[in-house]
Order: sequence, then structure tokens, then C-alpha cells
Amino acid sequence: MLDCKKTPKANILKILVVDDHALIREGLCQVLQGLNPDEATEVLQAATCAQAFELAHFNPELDLVLLDYRLPDMSGLAALEIFGQRHPELPVVILSGSANPGVMQKALVLGAVGFVTKSCLSETLLSTLRNILDGQICYPSQFSPLDDAAGGAATPPVLSSRQLDVLCLLLGGLTNRQIGEQLSLGAETVKFHVSNILRIFGASTRTQAVLEAKRWGYDQASHTP
Repeated sequence: MLDCKKTPKANILKILVVDDHALIREGLCQVLQGLNPDEATEVLQAATCAQAFELAHFNPELDLVLLDYRLPDMSGLAALEIFGQRHPELPVVILSGSANPGVMQKALVLGAVGFVTKSCLSETLLSTLRNILDGQICYPSQFSPLDDAAGGAATPPVLSSRQLDVLCLLLGGLTNRQIGEQLSLGAETVKFHVSNILRIFGASTRTQAVLEAKRWGYDQASHTP
């Protein structure tokens, strides 16, 4: 639960690392300093899910969570589900000792924006996290998500024009604050629209909503599927 780096710079990238091994946390802490040379990086550490939930509660400005799959007080997937319920806008990446397809599929369904193995190279990790922070969803190249669309609804969900505006920016990876700035909307109004979009797509997290929207053919450049 110690900060690796604190700086008075205005733009600070804030990341929470959740792992019960201190050496792994410290190692990630050092690697993450190279994530963005133009932006200071502050890394918070938690050894348990309970500590992680507390840190996330008191640090609403978090940009990203790196969450170990195996933790002493609950599984990473169970923690992922709780993060999705409490902080649906917070991107969570699962860290694991192996690239198990079943675990990756469950992580994807529960809203993880990425899956990284602990055996990957530092530059691979940094490249993956940069893409995720740009709004992408990143899983190992060999992973093929199961298509569960069969048997679902035959027509795409219907959104209002303003919801479509917000959805297009969600697809672009923008945060609520950035969406508000783009559309000249207040924070509560943006939250209201995002919550409705999640409900319409039957999603519990932004990641799930984006995946569902893409499955129906919605994209950043178009307001209709």
C-alpha cells in the first residue's frame, strides 16, 4: 500500500497493482515508470483484495488496475466482478502465471480490458497497457473469445441520439470527464447516459458494453450498426 513515486506534476497516471507477492509488486512498480515518458506515474500497491477495494474507494481518480488472478482473500475473478460493480468505469487487467483460455474467457465476460501473463517481457506489458489506456481491449494473440451471440436477440439495441453520441466516445476509449468535455455535458449527466447504455446492452461494465456494441456493429465512426 505504498506509493512508488509521487510528483507535483499536474498530469499523473495513477495505477493500482494488486498482488500478494511484494517482489512482484515492486518489480511492476519499477516497470510501470516507463509507461509514459511524458506523464508521471504513481503506483499504489495492495497485497489483498480488501486492501485493493479500500484504495480504489479512496482514490476515485485511478486510471487502471493490475489484478493478480490468485490472491489470498479471494480469487482475482471474484475481485474483478466486485470492481465492475463498484467502479464500472475503471479498467482492470488480469495478471496470471499462465494463459489459461478458460480463465481468459471468464475474465473477458466479467469485464477485464486485458489479460497479461507474468512471464511476458516488460516492453510487451508496457505496450499492452498503452493500448488499453488508449481504449483498446487486449488479450494474448492466441486467445479466441467464444462467440455467445447465437440465440441472442435478433435486432440491435435501440439508443437515443444522445446515447449514440456517448456510445461513440465510449468506443473511442474516452473517460467520463473527456466525454463531458467533448459533448459539453455535466459529470452527472454523463454518468446517467453511461449507466443507461450499460443497461441497454445488458452489461455491468463499460468494457462489456463496448464489446456488445461492437458485436452489434456499432463503431466509432458510425451512429448506426
